[in-house]
Amino acid sequence: MKLLVAAAESELQAFPSHIDGYEILVTGIGKLRAAVRLTQALERATYEEILVVGTAGCVDEALMAGVHDISRALQHDVQNLEGVVGEHVTLPAIVDLEREGLTIATGDSFVDDAAVVATVRGLGASLIDMESYAFAWVAKEYGVPLRIVRVVSDKAEDGATELWDEVVARCSAQLWEWMQDEYGVSA
Repeated sequence: MKLLVAAAESELQAFPSHIDGYEILVTGIGKLRAAVRLTQALERATYEEILVVGTAGCVDEALMAGVHDISRALQHDVQNLEGVVGEHVTLPAIVDLEREGLTIATGDSFVDDAAVVATVRGLGASLIDMESYAFAWVAKEYGVPLRIVRVVSDKAEDGATELWDEVVARCSAQLWEWMQDEYGVSA
């Protein structure tokens, strides 16, 4: 059995409520909810793979189209005791997913600010979200293979919060089409 994970119900709105071979988990938005809900799921059952789907903001306009695999996750909203942004006091700075793809920066706020975008670029990330680091860290702790894919919902700059309902519907449809093609599943 595989575990299909999304942070928000809206990210799965184009998906059927049942997919053979998958359990579906909606964690809620943010790092803490993502970590707790995924941990609870991994305590209840064993999965051969975790597939996380969802949306992300981007800091590189060349990435606006398509579904993107994530190769590394970091946190953009933490700093260590020396004040180094992106370095947590006790967690690894980067969780490597050991696959080809993009680096994503995770933080507990919806980014629509040029200063945060500059910070994220400085950390070497191309995408921004609110859960990937937590998913990656928990999966690594449990030794479960993880694949995170993101479709871009916005440019993570001023106005990124506008039109969310319309954008997330398009993103969900794109993710469902990708999953059908990539994994051979159907409704």
